[in-house]
Amino acid sequence: MSTLDLPLPPEWTGARNLRLGARLDALNFDTLHGRGLIREGVLRRAVGLTLEAVGCEAPLGASCKVEVDGGWVDSEVVGFAGERTYLMPSAELHGLLPNARVVPSLRRGGGVDVGEGLLGRVIDSDGVPLDGKGPIRAEGSVGMAGVSMNPLSREPITQPLDVGVRAINALLPIGRGQRVGLFAGSGVGKSTLLGMMTRFTSADVIVVGLIGERGREVRDFVESTLGEEGLRRAVVVAAPADRPPLARLHGAYRATAIAEWYRDQGLNVLLLMDSLTRFAQAQREIGLSVGEPPTTRGYPPSVFAKLPALVERAGNGAKGRGSITAFYTVLTEGDDPQDPIADAARAILDGHILLSRRVADSGLYPAIDVEASVSRVVTEIADEPWRLRIRKLKRLVSAYSSNRDLIAIGAYQRGNDAATDEALERWPEIVEFLGQDVAKAADLPHSQAALKRLVEPENPA
Repeated sequence: MSTLDLPLPPEWTGARNLRLGARLDALNFDTLHGRGLIREGVLRRAVGLTLEAVGCEAPLGASCKVEVDGGWVDSEVVGFAGERTYLMPSAELHGLLPNARVVPSLRRGGGVDVGEGLLGRVIDSDGVPLDGKGPIRAEGSVGMAGVSMNPLSREPITQPLDVGVRAINALLPIGRGQRVGLFAGSGVGKSTLLGMMTRFTSADVIVVGLIGERGREVRDFVESTLGEEGLRRAVVVAAPADRPPLARLHGAYRATAIAEWYRDQGLNVLLLMDSLTRFAQAQREIGLSVGEPPTTRGYPPSVFAKLPALVERAGNGAKGRGSITAFYTVLTEGDDPQDPIADAARAILDGHILLSRRVADSGLYPAIDVEASVSRVVTEIADEPWRLRIRKLKRLVSAYSSNRDLIAIGAYQRGNDAATDEALERWPEIVEFLGQDVAKAADLPHSQAALKRLVEPENPA
């Protein structure tokens, strides 16, 4: 048996009794990884975000330690070619030198600490607390990648979830276990809308993943948008834009894994991911760095494989378990609804809500474009009279929108179209119905009652 001199980082608990420089020829690897001896490698190349090592044997997705000046940095195996192993660091690299040592980690990677102690806490993509409230008491650990679920074992979507927003509750009812895309450009109020849902929803637990957003927005969302009331039953996972792409991916995976654990406890979870686009961009950075060919607008094929893999983890659990109702924000670049990520997201989600810049510029908030938005489970959770009211209000909004320019300049003549006449007469009431104060909740029963009063006014005596 060959021998290997391997100085190990002292923080590795599995090597606690091994001194630096100890020989591992007598060490049974079954106690470490289950097969063979540890093969330490050396760093041969570092270009952009990618590290290339030789001599290191580790499976795809395994954790490795990379030696830097003064310590070690965690990395993950993202590919290999021949004798070369491609690694992506999960933290900033400072003090990296040629021929640095690369050592596969002794611990199993991808563990996510879970438990009731996470409620009210803000953590990063590695599970480290960011809120200064001390360590988190964990009740167990789950895999970051999750477990694929048999689609036939999922409970069907039959019950609506109250999100506290009148326009959504009444016109775009959301079912427990539904996955919805929140499509928006910049500056149209998506973060404010997410904050309203976290404060007003009837879900038992809220898990928020702030992925690739500005660091300033993390504190603003936690303190202002979410607030003390919303944070009390929420878990926030933050991986801002200045974090490496691998950390941003792990932030999304960690938030989803935490939501899965609460679902498995029988709870109804609201998962808010802001944003799915930043998740895709992080994977694009990784894919291009390891040599994947760019296909659609620079996105490599792996992006379009990882999107459904992430989204499918949400939804209803098996019978007797809870549910994950997920909202994924999708940033439409240049307000282009045909952006490749937006187009892919529409195909894998159970509905989409479009926030319109035109509606926002008119001063109406939340700036939901009810004509372009749809919930694909409305037939399962709304009865026929409710669906008829939804269709009628959408017809009125569409009739008014199609004649907006004529109405604005006073050129529209009443009597030309009955639907437009009715929309014009009721437009102030419609605007009041669609708008909502960010500090006031509109629960599901009141939202349905308001819709009925709006489209079925009582006949005068």
